[in-house]
Amino acid sequence: MNLRHKILSRRKLTKSVVAGATAIALAIGGYAIVDAISSRGASNSAAAANVAKVIPFHRGQPSPATVVGQVPANFSPGTGTIVTGTAADKAKAAALAAYPGGTVNRVVLLSNGEYNVHMIGVNWPHHVFVSNSFQVLGAE
Repeated sequence: MNLRHKILSRRKLTKSVVAGATAIALAIGGYAIVDAISSRGASNSAAAANVAKVIPFHRGQPSPATVVGQVPANFSPGTGTIVTGTAADKAKAAALAAYPGGTVNRVVLLSNGEYNVHMIGVNWPHHVFVSNSFQVLGAE
């Protein structure tokens, strides 16, 4: 066996190992996502009743212009300070309990002390407003 043949054999083996590891990682990730969604929905029947409020994202379809509840009068998208930590986690949990099915990509602290939970992966709601006592006030 010459050197060139050995190198090519090692490359094939490496590619096979990487492909196998990727497939396993994707399978585990998919299982974890499905498990998280199903356990969240099964544990909170009140939240399950609100699933119809979330409109899944479909490319090319416009979002409905719907406002529910109370939206801060001076709210402008892109304003506020992105926050993390316990307060952000509580705001995120409140928003997802009221509007399950979306994905939160950031929590923003507004100038009035309320939180704007920014949701993606859904056409509506895109912004869920949560009070500083972690009660959902409204959505748009």
